[in-house]
Amino acid sequence: MPFKLFFLPGALGRMDFWLPVAGLVRHPAEKIHFGWPGFGPTPPEHDVNGIDDLVGKVVSRLDAPSALVAQSMGGIIAIRVALARPDLVTHLILAATSGGMDITGLGAQDWRPFVRSDYPALPDWFLDYREDLTERLPELPMPVLLLWGNSDPISPVKVGEKLAACLPRADLRIFDGADHDLGYTHAAQVAALIDRHLGSAPGSTHFKEPQVP
Repeated sequence: MPFKLFFLPGALGRMDFWLPVAGLVRHPAEKIHFGWPGFGPTPPEHDVNGIDDLVGKVVSRLDAPSALVAQSMGGIIAIRVALARPDLVTHLILAATSGGMDITGLGAQDWRPFVRSDYPALPDWFLDYREDLTERLPELPMPVLLLWGNSDPISPVKVGEKLAACLPRADLRIFDGADHDLGYTHAAQVAALIDRHLGSAPGSTHFKEPQVP
């Protein structure tokens, strides 16, 4: 069971994104909201110049068994943290993320031009980040809850299905009519699923078939 629950935002760095869910989650773990230096309201830091540095920031805060709740780009960071410290990451909850996979051919809309034009202050290095973690995903031993919306053009359901197929203990939940921000818009449903996920016994079975809560 986790003692801490880290909430990781997406590329826009919205630290308020997970607040509605965090307020509804009943699990007694300490809730910690992360911001990405240089993204959104979080000021830049001189030693943060790439994804590796963001991963390092989270890893440095892991001092007890913890679960990671992550949105979009935050999901890539969460997976890399879990690969680095599988001894301390007890559970993953990932919403609408590529998971560090190559999602070419899965119908995903390229979000980079939109973000580059509408949010010019965001660091360029994250827009250019390319890494395929597909072959390493089977190394993750912890249960993973995957949250997807079937109206998300950025990370379509096929991405969630591929990610679920690569993970040993994945539970994919699909929200009818939900978009990329389902973690915010469907807070009550998401919080209930997180509580169920965190309360599961270590040896319980996690099904990969898509389900609608």
